[in-house]
Amino acid sequence: MKVSKYLKYPTKAHGAIPAFQSYEEEAEWWDTHDTGAAEIEAEMTPVAVRSTRNYTENVQVRFDKESDRALETLAHERGLKKATLIRTWVLERLRQEYDQHRDAS
Repeated sequence: MKVSKYLKYPTKAHGAIPAFQSYEEEAEWWDTHDTGAAEIEAEMTPVAVRSTRNYTENVQVRFDKESDRALETLAHERGLKKATLIRTWVLERLRQEYDQHRDAS
């Protein structure tokens, strides 16, 4: 079984959710506990999920190894995929450019 490169062990405990030493230990715990239990549900953080269905265009961008590693590190620290981090930055910049153009008109 391939484990995500974003999972790091050991984990930290979060209230009723204990620390885990391995993926297998964590999987066993989640398989044997009721995630709807109030003490566990209180530890969960809702997240907004956006579909990438509407992202139909693909652009290839090349980076040197150092920049690629820096992007990977930043994305990992923010809990994102590298492509998501880059897309977010590009969309922010596009909004800035649009706003500057609109304000200049």
